[in-house]
Amino acid sequence: MVQGAVDTDRQTVNPIFLENEREANQYSCRCLQVMALIAALAWVLNLLDVFIVPPLVMNIGMPVCIFFFLLPTLLRPCMTRLDWRFQYLIMGCCILGITVLSVAIPKHTVLAWIAPVLLSCHYYSRKLTAAALATSVVCLNVSGIVGLYIGEGDPNLTNALHAEEAVITPDVVREAVLFFLLPRSAILVGMAFVCITVAKRTRSLLERQAADSSARQRIETELNVAAQIQADMLPSIFPAFPERPEFDIYASMTPAKEVGGDFYDFFLVDDDHLAMVIADVSGKGVPAALFMVIAKTLLKNAVQLGLSPKEALDKVNNQLCENNESEMFVTVWLGVYEISTGRLTAANAGHEYPAIRRAGGRFELFKDRHGFVLAGMEDNRYQEYELEIGVGDTLFLYTDGVAEATDGANTLYGTDRMLAALNQSSALPPEQLLQQVKADLNRFVGAAPQFDDITMLSLQRKGDAAQPPASDRP
Repeated sequence: MVQGAVDTDRQTVNPIFLENEREANQYSCRCLQVMALIAALAWVLNLLDVFIVPPLVMNIGMPVCIFFFLLPTLLRPCMTRLDWRFQYLIMGCCILGITVLSVAIPKHTVLAWIAPVLLSCHYYSRKLTAAALATSVVCLNVSGIVGLYIGEGDPNLTNALHAEEAVITPDVVREAVLFFLLPRSAILVGMAFVCITVAKRTRSLLERQAADSSARQRIETELNVAAQIQADMLPSIFPAFPERPEFDIYASMTPAKEVGGDFYDFFLVDDDHLAMVIADVSGKGVPAALFMVIAKTLLKNAVQLGLSPKEALDKVNNQLCENNESEMFVTVWLGVYEISTGRLTAANAGHEYPAIRRAGGRFELFKDRHGFVLAGMEDNRYQEYELEIGVGDTLFLYTDGVAEATDGANTLYGTDRMLAALNQSSALPPEQLLQQVKADLNRFVGAAPQFDDITMLSLQRKGDAAQPPASDRP
């Protein structure tokens, strides 16, 4: 069992530990398969008289040895789920196989006894490694004694020239224990402590990785919640004003990260005035999203108090400059649209130029008056302008994530491509218009990563039932 990683319910095990356990089982089975091949080779060599071992010992011992080595591999497909007992089965089969092998040819299997300890270290469990070490030491000594009587034997322990002539006396057994088995056991214990130290250090790294993984998952979950909260703050129900036939409005925002710094907003100030905002906060991620929430709230409050676009930007700029130690800023386009007349009063704080299409015409950039960004400097004064939106006219607003999107060759999408995409779909209503621009942008970017939020908003004046379209007027 993986220490510290397994609770009573194994479903709570960290996936990193489960994956390590799965890989360790697979690795151990492969190692035992190699050991089975070595045992088979020893069997063949004995048949060729390379080993001086009684044929009966090899013909019985080697099949048993090979069976133990291959048993975990045979049982592994039958395991419907990971089980800590399978690790002990692997260690037990490995030790029993080496014991049988060591009984038959003890002097050729000295290094094999380190195999159980090495395999156990891959599970990073001191309990498993200690059990494998203790069992290996006992079986090493038992097989060494038994091998004197049954197996090939060690010519260094007797004076006989041939195994069949060897006489095993108490002195031979005593020398075998003192000068061969005990030193080998001590070496095995020493090697085991080295392996345990390496495994312990590796386990510490694995636990740290598991902790980091859990922290990342928690952060990802929190970011997903934050992204949902941010999305809920933006108008997302369309058609937004189904009871108002005079205009159609649609907007979309695609963040580059889980949460973004772009935002849009539109809301009725009163029955005859619609406020529209599109903005881009400097930076990305959580800091930009927090700054976005503050800026959006302040702008909406200022406009709902009855301030004009210029007055709203003047006030919000000073509010954002207070305690702005992070030195973040935001570009904003703010407009108040008079629904009955089509008159738009707007102000621009360092934002992109809007694009406008007159009825029956083409989209073109409207190069309005730019002011400085919000939160960049206190006591800035912004200028506003008026724009007439006729029946059938369409206004298109966007952030720099649209024009500055790049493909794999780092080529900018640019406002020219944006205008071309708009004009290809100029007759479409706002929702379909934005979808077509986004589709064209996606085709251009391809598989290149998105580095900036992509936000768009479009307003189209439709007139009302009592007012015919401009093309039908005399």
